[in-house]
Amino acid sequence: MEFKKTPTPPMGNPGGPPPAGWKPPMADISWVKRKLLDIPYGSESKNQCLDLYLPETGSGPFPLLIHIHGGGFAMGDKRDDHMDAYLTGIRRGYAVASIEYRLSGEAIFPAAVLDCREALRYILAHAVELSVDPERIATIGGSAGGNLSAMMGMNIPNGAFPGEAGKILDPLPTVRAAIDQFGPMNFKTMDAQARANGVSFADHDLPTSPESKYLGAAVPQTPDALAAAANPLTYAGENMCPMLVQHGDMDHLVPKEQSLEFVAGLREKGLGCKVQFVLLEGADHEDKKFTAKENMDLVFAFLDKNMD
Repeated sequence: MEFKKTPTPPMGNPGGPPPAGWKPPMADISWVKRKLLDIPYGSESKNQCLDLYLPETGSGPFPLLIHIHGGGFAMGDKRDDHMDAYLTGIRRGYAVASIEYRLSGEAIFPAAVLDCREALRYILAHAVELSVDPERIATIGGSAGGNLSAMMGMNIPNGAFPGEAGKILDPLPTVRAAIDQFGPMNFKTMDAQARANGVSFADHDLPTSPESKYLGAAVPQTPDALAAAANPLTYAGENMCPMLVQHGDMDHLVPKEQSLEFVAGLREKGLGCKVQFVLLEGADHEDKKFTAKENMDLVFAFLDKNMD
């Protein structure tokens, strides 16, 4: 009889903080001629800012792809090297933005989601001066950014998300399409899925895990209602936009079953016609296959189809 072996995590605790002085590799943005950097969209934190990159020619309004960076809700940067792939969008006639948001060391859930929603409201309110088309906006993100991108894709009404009740908010943060790449969705099932698949690390229930830090308590001790509030599936309904979900079948950090469970849940809600699922064979977490030209062609084909 053959037994699956749980992978040994790399040296150090993968759920813990990055090494002192660690910084994500940055994209080369020097070649982009038209860009607006560090635009503030909120006043609670210096991290409430965004970058905007425009095609070299034309006055717009341009369709807009908004990148939401990953990093376990605890680290990352809006100018990380994922932007090297996403900035190819400006050669396809897209404006491209990237959002910075409050990380879990500064403010726990729902702060990151509230920031993404407020950034979108800012863009919509200033669409004319930013040269973007408010009717053709999409989001993309990987890992934690995948969760946040999927959350944006649910097109949750103003006031209906935790932390928004009773506030006067405008405009409605609506997107036409969303792309979730290997995002964690149901934090409560991650470790069981990891143990079962024999590929992923079963460390998400630790108090030091990114998911625990994001929620403000160890996942097993977190109330089910709180974990559900951080799961985009909870908000899935008729307002949801078309969504592309991608995951690698050799993901050692976020089990591929997170995406399988998410897509199955959407189908159970009668939303299967709105979701396209792609499982990348042999791909690990943050694998270069996701930003390779072949996959970026698929991503932009999805956007072109749903942003017309």
